[in-house]
Amino acid sequence: MIRACSVSELPEGEALRLEGPVPVSVFHSEGGYYALDDTCSHQDASLADGWIEGCFVECPLHAARFDLRTGVPDCLPAKNAVRTYPVVVADGVIYVDTGAQRDVA
Repeated sequence: MIRACSVSELPEGEALRLEGPVPVSVFHSEGGYYALDDTCSHQDASLADGWIEGCFVECPLHAARFDLRTGVPDCLPAKNAVRTYPVVVADGVIYVDTGAQRDVA
């Protein structure tokens, strides 16, 4: 697991990008924390720079929306899902388990 940030550093409605071999975005939405691949599956854009509404993030480039819980897009132009990752909050710190990625069909 990798440390993302403290709970106080990620207010609800915000996201952050974790750099790495595969960048990961961490989102705080609707009282929960979610992590998924940061790069939109339609075109190279950071989802952490997108707009969060409910349990969805809208890509800032072409307005594709992804479900934060599943990584599945709910509208075009994106057709392919992005991977999601388990998030754990312990002692006020948010961790992402990048070794336990969840591939979607």
